[in-house]
Amino acid sequence: MIRNVSLEEISDGKLYTLNDMAKAGCGGCEGCSDCCRGMGESIVLDPLDFARMAEGLGLAPEQLLGGYLELHVVDGIVLPNLKMAGESEQCLFLNKEGRCSIHPYRPGICRIFPLGRYYEEKDGKEEFHYFLQVHECSRPGRAKVKVRKWIDTPQADRYDQYILEWHHFLKEMQKRVAGADAKEAQAVSLYVLKTFYLQPYNGMDSFYEEFDRRIGK
Repeated sequence: MIRNVSLEEISDGKLYTLNDMAKAGCGGCEGCSDCCRGMGESIVLDPLDFARMAEGLGLAPEQLLGGYLELHVVDGIVLPNLKMAGESEQCLFLNKEGRCSIHPYRPGICRIFPLGRYYEEKDGKEEFHYFLQVHECSRPGRAKVKVRKWIDTPQADRYDQYILEWHHFLKEMQKRVAGADAKEAQAVSLYVLKTFYLQPYNGMDSFYEEFDRRIGK
């Protein structure tokens, strides 16, 4: 999701890699679930999020999409996001104790929070760094933690590569729908949904290899 704000407005002014230390540690978030409420349509799932959640819940892709997620247009492309429910607009996976009931297979946006991703192009090559969102987390006294440990994702270097590939792919799809008529834009979104979300993956161990084939790498 593209945000039209300056990095200086929303961060501590630093950019981080997997091996850097950032003040993201929230002490297990005990007694706090603010970031699981009122997030609107902002928790957008990438294909790995979707596949990991479907496997974790033991659901077929269609069941996951029909029961726990919504579809909304994100920068011109229809993508799935977590549903919020009730007066407090809380995540459907927030339990009565105010804890995440899908923590082992929570989406990437939730994993990196309160970090975000900053994409840029250098010497004709796309790259991204993590940054610390200073206005989003209400938890005081956050501790320094290595980014690699904080995002809690196996094969973190391969994960970062995948995130960059997916970001680039979506940019290309967004260019295709820009100025296109409604029928063509719908066809592009259906292609993305069917190819990368609704077509099941053969387990997490082979996800990246399957993703590469689907993206034409």
